[in-house]
This record gives sequence, C-alpha cells and structure tokens, in this order.
Amino acid sequence: MRHPPHLAKPALLTACAVSAAALFPLAADALASTSASAATAACSVQYTVSSQWDGGFQGAVKLTNNGAPTDRWRLTFDFADGQKVTQGWSATWTQSGTTVTAAGESWNGALATGASVSAGFIASWSGANTVPTSFELNGAACAVNGTDPTPTPTSPPPGTGGGTAPALKVSGNQLVDAATGTAHRILGVNRSGGEFMCVQGYGFFDGPVDDASVQAIADWKANAVRIPLNEECWLGLDNVKPAYAGANYQAAVKDLVSKVEAHGMTPILDLHWSHGQYTGNSAGCSDVHATCQKPMPDAQYAPSFWSSVATAYKDDPAVAFDLFNEPYPDRATSDAADAWTCWRDGGTCPGIGYQVAGMQDLVDAVRGAGARNLILAGGLAYSNDLSQWLAHEPDDPAGNLAAAFHVYNFNSCADASCWNSQVAPVAAQVPVVAGEIGENTCSHGFIDQVMKWFDDRHLSYLGWTWNTWDCSSGPSLITDYDGTPTAYGAGLRDHLRALNG
Repeated sequence: MRHPPHLAKPALLTACAVSAAALFPLAADALASTSASAATAACSVQYTVSSQWDGGFQGAVKLTNNGAPTDRWRLTFDFADGQKVTQGWSATWTQSGTTVTAAGESWNGALATGASVSAGFIASWSGANTVPTSFELNGAACAVNGTDPTPTPTSPPPGTGGGTAPALKVSGNQLVDAATGTAHRILGVNRSGGEFMCVQGYGFFDGPVDDASVQAIADWKANAVRIPLNEECWLGLDNVKPAYAGANYQAAVKDLVSKVEAHGMTPILDLHWSHGQYTGNSAGCSDVHATCQKPMPDAQYAPSFWSSVATAYKDDPAVAFDLFNEPYPDRATSDAADAWTCWRDGGTCPGIGYQVAGMQDLVDAVRGAGARNLILAGGLAYSNDLSQWLAHEPDDPAGNLAAAFHVYNFNSCADASCWNSQVAPVAAQVPVVAGEIGENTCSHGFIDQVMKWFDDRHLSYLGWTWNTWDCSSGPSLITDYDGTPTAYGAGLRDHLRALNG
C-alpha cells in the first residue's frame, strides 16, 4: 500500500537501545509462594517449568524484591546441564555460557520493596533439565522456593491466543499448524511504520509497540500481524542514522515479533521498501535509497537482506516471510511476459535501471540460510495480479511457499468476477494470503465483500493498517492504539470477533 503523505513525522515514542538477544515478551505468571526464610533474603524467586517436551521446555520466574526499591532489576542464574534460552518475554533475556540474565524492560524495570514481577522463557535441553538452585537480584542472593524439578512431559505450548504462536506450513492448498496438522487461516492486521520511520530518521515504528498495544490487536481476535520492513535499515547502510539501523533496528523488530508471538499471533516480516533508483511509470520516488516502494527488489541488497532475516529467524518457525510487498514490473514494461519473467528471474528487466532480484533469488536466499519458514510471494500490479503466478511459481525446495494477494477497492482486480478468474485457480493449488485488504472510503462495504469471498473459500487476509492515520488519506483501522476503530476498522474488528469469538 502506498502511504499517506503526512507520515514523515516524529515517533510517538523516543528510540532507545535494546538488546539484540532473543526477546519474546509475554505476560506470564508463575505460581507464587513465599516463606519465612525468604523474607530474610534480599529477594525470593519462584522458578517453575510449566511444560516440557523432547528437546525443549517452557519455564518462568517470579521475582519478589524483599530489599530496597530498585529502578532496574537484573536477575541472574546458572543452568547446570547445558540448557539454552531460545525465547523470552517480559524481560530482556541473554545467556553467556551457563549464566542466564533476565533484565527488566522499560515498562516493568522498577521494583518497589515487596513488589513482584514475572517473566517467562522457552529453552532447549538434552539429557537432563536440572532446576537452577541459585539466583541473584542485582548481585544479591535470593531465597528459592516452590521449584518443580519434575515437570510432566507435554506437547509444546499450543499456538492459540495468549500463548505461543503456531509454526505454519503448506499442505496442498492449505496452511496448517505444523504441530497438529489442523488447517489454519491467517486473519489479522498490518502494523506499518518499520518501513519508513527509520529511513526518515524518526525511530523504529510509528506509534507505540508496547505489550498493551499488541494486546489491543489480539483483542480484535486477530491471529497475525504483518510487519513491513526497510532493507537499508535492517542492513545498517550508511544513509540511515546509526541509532535506527543495523543491530538496533533488528533488535527493535525482534522485540515486536516476540510480543506478537507471545499473544499467539503469527508475525509476517515483509520487505516493503528497498534500494534501487527507478524513475519510470508509477515511480513512488526518484531516490536510489529505500524511501518508497520500488517496482522490484534489487539484486545488490535484497538477497543479503533475506539471508540475514532468515538466519535470524530460522530457528523460529512461527515467523513467516513476505518476500516483497507490491511488485509492479508490469508498470515498467507493457509486455506481460517480460514482466512475469522479471518477477521470477530478476536480472536486467525492461524499464528498470538497476539489477533486479527475482522471487526465485529471494527464495534461494531464505532457503540457503537454512530457514524453512513459510514464504509468501505476491504477484504483479502491486500484488493484485495472480494471473500467471502458477506458471511462474518459484521453486521452493522446502515446499513451504504460498501466494500473496493485495486488494483494495481502487485496484483493477476488485470484484468477485476477477477473483473467480484469477485468485480461485491459484487457491486451488497453493494457499493464498491477502496480505493487504482495504478501501479508501472510511467505511467497510468493500472489505465486507472481500472477507466473505475469502471466508467462503477458507482463505487468509489482513487489513491495512493498524495506524492512527486519517482514513481519508489511506485505509486506517484505528483512531487510538488501544484498539478504538475507525468506521472502516470496525468492519474488520467485528468480523474477526464473529469468526474467532
């Protein structure tokens, strides 16, 4: 989706440094207990293991401060059997050797005398899973009580609301939960900001991305959030302010991904803005840098972007990858055959002045990094044309590729007749995900039609966008990040709630 012109504005939240470690925030409560002996220590810790499966487990700590107030708590402990924390929430989790550190976030870092805070994590284990016996709060020893050294083995946490997001895979023309094999539809929203705020020098996201704002999305009964990204910000190119580039940007993205997953929703990472100078038909900007939507990803940086993203998330199969937001090589050439060949194979494309990375190049970059995550690939005409998608489908050795489709009331393919002729044949062969649906009417009559058509065929869709923009400038779902909808957003919210209860 092209963005309203007023978006170059300061972020509502100031940027801060965040850890590049795996951050997966989730409101998790361990079972509380205290004892007389605990009261004499500077702190007390409740350590629990809520579930354990072959090679992994989910644990939690509840920390109570028995001493002086602190404005920044830091809990450390050691694993005895080589366990490794792979995800964490409600704290910044890091691990060096056997030593694990959980540090308070900006929203829960202060801890008054007698106050408690809980944080959770997922970790790997092999051979044994001995419970830690020694904990320290800011260097002071804590009493330990209420541990459970013999958890009952269970399946991994289910991927339904308020828990861990499901790993998704393609099975025929359906998406399924990889753990259970049950059919799964992606139904959610887009969260714009990560594609433009960083390159414009204002921050990471447009508006808050704290746990409360993500909870508000989940309260709409969404099960997915698409997160547009900027190639140059992720790679840390020198035209982006260092505060919002490279490791800092990647950590901010990972923090949002973790929050989305912690609420049981699928994060979809989307390459939205990319490098490469294009000044031809329908150009969004004349800048060589990633400051607008380009007709195709560039061969110079896009494969590196996807190799890096895939490396970062290859061990987190709950994350899906949308290769390129809205390709439009068809606007650069009037020959449809050339446009589709460019889309798949890249290289030197008619009307595009830079070397292009085709969809096959990007699939290869993801799979070459060892990631088997779900991949989405949108067609031509800003992902509104799937007419030759099947004939040009990239080869995916993992067999985990779906088609992406975008549809607005102002698109060419914007009625049931076109969807029947273009989308339905593709959906008969592979899963189809409408990564963006919307309308510029400040109402929801059009998306009501879209959702019904997609519902009738058990397909997936996400509304554009969870941002507080003027809906007359572009489809905006909300007026406040607490989830207050626009008239347009109310249509999506009410429909999701009716579907998912």
